Parts: sequence; structure tokens; C-alpha cells
Amino acid sequence: MRKLLIFAIVSVVLFTVTCASAEITELKVQQQYDSVLPDSNSALAIHFKMQEGWHFYADKKTAPNGMVLTVVSSGEAVEFSAPIYPPAVLYFDKNTKKKQKVFSNSFIVYLPFKAGSILGETEIKIQSKGLACSDRLCSPSNYELTERMKISSEAAMAQPAFSLPDKIASPFSAGIILPLAILAGILLNVMPCVWPILPIIVMRIVTQAKESRARAIALGLAFAVGIVLFFGALALANIVLKLSFGIVFQWGDQLRNPAVVIATVALLVALAMFMFGVFSFGIPASVSSKPGQGKGFAGSVGMGFMAAVLSTPCSFAILTFVLAWAQTQTLTTGTITILLIGIGMSLPYIILTSMPKLLAKIPKPGKWMELFKHGTGFLLLAIAVKMAEAIPAGKLINVLYYVVILGICLWIWGQWVSYNDRKTKKFFVRLIAVIIAIAAGLWFLQAPKADLVDWQKYDAAKIAQAQQENRPILIKFTADWCFSCKVLDKTVYSRKIIADLIRQKNVLSIKADTTQWDYPAAKALKDMYNEPAVPVTVLLLPGRTEPIKLRGTLIGNKLKDHLENLPDKKIDDSTE
Repeated sequence: MRKLLIFAIVSVVLFTVTCASAEITELKVQQQYDSVLPDSNSALAIHFKMQEGWHFYADKKTAPNGMVLTVVSSGEAVEFSAPIYPPAVLYFDKNTKKKQKVFSNSFIVYLPFKAGSILGETEIKIQSKGLACSDRLCSPSNYELTERMKISSEAAMAQPAFSLPDKIASPFSAGIILPLAILAGILLNVMPCVWPILPIIVMRIVTQAKESRARAIALGLAFAVGIVLFFGALALANIVLKLSFGIVFQWGDQLRNPAVVIATVALLVALAMFMFGVFSFGIPASVSSKPGQGKGFAGSVGMGFMAAVLSTPCSFAILTFVLAWAQTQTLTTGTITILLIGIGMSLPYIILTSMPKLLAKIPKPGKWMELFKHGTGFLLLAIAVKMAEAIPAGKLINVLYYVVILGICLWIWGQWVSYNDRKTKKFFVRLIAVIIAIAAGLWFLQAPKADLVDWQKYDAAKIAQAQQENRPILIKFTADWCFSCKVLDKTVYSRKIIADLIRQKNVLSIKADTTQWDYPAAKALKDMYNEPAVPVTVLLLPGRTEPIKLRGTLIGNKLKDHLENLPDKKIDDSTE
């Protein structure tokens, strides 16, 4: 009997171990690109293949002890974002008699990351944890994977091995987005362009239907249909844009693309300038003079459509933002949201045509309307700041400089000419604004080039050792907030002849960061070299007791002369 009991226990243990070790039949890592560029965005795909009948729990609220599948990744030269899990499937748990959200069969977990700036191979560690269960038993599952990834300045990232999922969970549910869309449509009627004509249009419809209240309501509904048709045209434009690109834009992918984020930030700043009245967007007189001419149901539909068109000079910024946002959503979500904004805008007309006495209670147009518009501008700026968080730190300052110049260009466009100015004056003034905006974009937003000079971090001990070895030293004192320092980099240290001379003469090139007052380089600049500001380039040359100081940005020729006078690097015959 005792032997039989021991045999039974061993059998159960062996059965459990066998089943537990077989809950995953395949687990592999796939890289989106064979190698990645420095400071670029990419992802890993973790492919799971479960044994038939096995699953991982996906919902902490219902999983035993909250043990859901979690995938954690880390690497020295990469920065990982939150994992993107697949949609969970429903599974009826026979033990709890409840439906559970689980991951089963074959599925993929995506690990987005941003590569660092250090070239070479890096090791990535991935750990998968969860409670793997079947109908009969459960077993803790813990797997560790190691992947090597190459960061190279010559990486080809044109053809990814996979794309991230089309739909990434939005922080806002439909229960929030859809009511907000209706509210946004209602608020469009508060815009200065719409508010003054609202009573006029409503009274026009009511006057046409004096003989019947039912007819007034019907005409009001027809007017609302016209407004919704305008937003239907916007929804159609959204669909055409998506289909013409051949893809459905992915919000997560956009935020991982610095170029798209920078363009979005610039657009939001431009829209904020529009809300502040820095420039305007007008409707041709041939169009704006027609909204009150329609009669009957067809005329009311036309009036509604034109009322929506007339709102665009004030609602242009909001509508542009909505259309850009809709491009990041699925076709269904984007279309429904845009149409709900139209329904929201039409609601006041439906109410007022059915109860025209309410017109007397509508507040009169005034300063409050302009304040509302300006407040919307500040909201757009706040969104732009939030979006700017996704811009890599090395590009953020340049982007901020550019949006300031963009604001100036929009100011020139809208404020340097008036309505009565000659067309030639308007053309040339606005042409200047466009040229400045394009030139600034080419200067500030161009892709950063790899440094031609092999800069070393400031280190007093390294400098002292080089002096003992009679090695020439170049110290570039700079700071992140220094605009002139960036000009110096572009006009001097990006010149191939300067970089070649530094390499040829075996010059130790030091980048001394003085961004913060307590940095070692900042203290050395003040205490050792008695310099009050940057940029300053200091040359410590063999045979000279005093340092050579080159201040400002116009130092290219002087630096070149000093470098050319140095002896060439000595070649050790033993290493040939």
C-alpha cells in the first residue's frame, strides 16, 4: 500500500512537471530591423505558441492572485516603452464558472524601444512571467531570453520585418470620446464667426414656416442635415487620405517617429497662433454671401452646409486638429467622431427652430467670445508642449527655436499686410514669410549628422595625462542652451578639413559641457581659464605655457592655421 501511494505521488508530480514544461511549445524573438540607427525607434516581437488547451491570464482583476502575463525587457543601450499586448480572448473557466480574458494559441507581444547613441552590439534581456493554466491544472511560467542587437550608423531601416498593431489602446474610452465630440460641435457655435449669424439663420427658417410649427421643425432638421453633410465631407476626406496612403496611421507609431511629432507640434503652435488672431483664414465673398438665399427644404440643407463653411474661419484650428487626430484612429472611430461633431453643432439649430422664443435668451456677441477663442489657443499650446515630450532631447531645443520663428513668420503673414493693401505687397510680404519659415526649417530641423570629430567627455585627469605626453589638446566649451555653440558646430567643427586636421595631428578633442553651473567643465572655464561665457575653444599646445583662446563662432580660419602648424601624428613602426 505504501509503495502504491509513493508511485501515485511520483506519477502526479511527473505529470505536473511534464505538463507545466509544455505549456509553451515555442517562444522566440524577432527584431523589426537587422540593425538600427543611433537614436532611432524600433521594436521587438515576442512570438508565443501555447500548447493546445493552455492559456495565460490577461486581466488582473480576475486572474488568480493577479498573476497575468507580463513581459519585461532591459538593455544597456536601449530604452524600452511599455509592452503592447495582443487583444485578449474570452475563455470559459470551468473551475470558476466565469468567462476570463486570456492569451492562448499563438500570439505576439511587441516591445517598442528607442536605441541609444552608442554604436556597436548590445545585449537585451527579456523575461516572461505568468500563470499558465489548462482545464486541469496551473503552473507558474518563467522564461528568460537573451537577444543581441546592433546599433550602426549605416543601418538600413527602410523595410521593417513587421509593423506594430494598427490599434493601440486609447487612454479615452468611447464613452468619453463620443460625448466630447458632441460637446465640441456645440462649442463651435460659440465661435465669433458663427454666433452673430445664428439668430439670423434661425429666424429665417422660422419666418419661412410661419404657417406651421411642424414645418419650422422640419426646416430646422433640414438645416441640421446640411451641417452634418459638411462634416460628412470632412469624414470622407479623412477616409480618402487614409486609403490614398494605403495604411491606417498608427498613433503609437507616430509618437515613435520624431519627424511626425515635430510636424504635429509645429502644426499645433500654428493653430494656436490662428486662435490668437495672429493670422486669419477667410472665405471668398462669392461663397459667404449665399447662406441666406435658400428657400424650402433644399434651401435649408444648403443654408446648413454654408453655415458650417462660414464657421471655418474661426473653427479652422479645431477642425484641422480633429482631422489630424482622426488620421490616427480606425476608419470607424474617426468617421463617427467627425459626424458627431457635426451633430453637436446642429443641435442648437434644432432646438431653436422648435422653440424660437429661446432666441431672446441667447447672450449677445461680445468680448467673451474672443476670450473663449484665445483660451482654446492656450489649450492647443498645452497639447503641443505635451507632444514635445516625445521629441528626443538632442532635437528638442532646435524644435523650440523653430516654432518661435514659425510664429514670427505667421505674424508677418497676418499682421504686416491689411485687407486694403495691394495684391503685389501681400504677395511679396507673404513670400518673405514663407522663405524664412522654409530656411529656418532646413537649418533647425535637418537630421543631425554624425560628429566628424571624436569628442571625448571633459576629464581633468585625461587632459593632464595628454599634457605629460606632449599631445596637443583642443577643448570646446559649450552648453545645451547656447545657440552660438550650435552655430559653431555647424560652421567650424562640421568642416571636413578641420576634422581631418584634428585626426592627422593627433589632437585630443574634448567637449566640455557647461550647461549646469556645477559641472566640472563649468568650474574649469571660470577658475582655470577665466572665461565668462561660451562658446570658447581652448588650445593647449606642446611648448606653449599659455593656452590659446578662440572666442565666438568666427574662429574657423584661426583654428585651421594653428592646427596646420602642428606636427603630424607619429606612426609607431612596430604597429605596422
